[in-house]
Amino acid sequence: MHIEFRHLRTIRAIHETGGLARAAEVLNITQSALSHQVKGLEEQVGVELFVRRTKPLKLSAAGHRLLRLAERILPELEALEVEFEGLRKGKSGRLHIAIECHACFEWLFPVLEEFRKAWPDVDVDIRPGLAFDALPALQREEVDLVVSSDPEKLDGVDFTGLFDYEPVFVASSQHPLAQKAYIEAEDFRGELLITYPVERSRLDVFSQLLIPAKVEPRAVRQVELTAVILLLVASERGVAVLPDWVVREVRYNSDYVTRPLTKGGLTRRLYAATREEDTTKPYLAHLLKLARRIPVQLQRGELESPARA
Repeated sequence: MHIEFRHLRTIRAIHETGGLARAAEVLNITQSALSHQVKGLEEQVGVELFVRRTKPLKLSAAGHRLLRLAERILPELEALEVEFEGLRKGKSGRLHIAIECHACFEWLFPVLEEFRKAWPDVDVDIRPGLAFDALPALQREEVDLVVSSDPEKLDGVDFTGLFDYEPVFVASSQHPLAQKAYIEAEDFRGELLITYPVERSRLDVFSQLLIPAKVEPRAVRQVELTAVILLLVASERGVAVLPDWVVREVRYNSDYVTRPLTKGGLTRRLYAATREEDTTKPYLAHLLKLARRIPVQLQRGELESPARA
């Protein structure tokens, strides 16, 4: 027995309309073609599917079995057709994000909040567990976008620049280093440095300042949450280096001081890594546009992050 989707649609249409003529109109075929299809289906299954000489035309017991199958399968098929149509038109899709930047949640959530309003049919997820193997995961199509400050030359991968930021030294206003105009690598030798739980090569304070200067802090304490890092700093339990979008509010808090790293300051850039064939998808292009605009507005104090609201 070989039952096709068109057979299931036929059974459903005849049941819903009560006759061949109206069912043929619904299915957009001729009545003779529909009659021929019904005859062929009955010959194939070996039983009558309709009770003849009844008005409206009624299904037999076997026909009702086939109807139940149609009512179970056709809605799933139709939903899949709608989903595929959305994919063809660029209105729906999958956007799974991996972040190599631990503090990126501070600006990523406002970006995604704006994005969901424009693209409600795009499935968005964040995969922080892939942070240390994010780019290979992108190439394996396990994720669709990676936020990183370390672009690489990878086949089939685009790196789109998002925005520049400054890693900033943060300390208690009572800390001795608060008297300095800027902070140098040597200043960290006697300090307990509070960082995110990320390997050193991915922390700006190490990759851009301490490792090149061959300076080791007195101790390093890893803390998951930004709010806890700031609490410990204010309590004089240590010092930290955070991106400027994180410290935009504490700059004006009398409990803290923020200072540039080195006399000229350090500037870094965040990138979005995507597969080349995906970069121009409408929803992904829109996300990249938002990720270039909204973090800059947060840095300038023009927006408030929901994470801190």
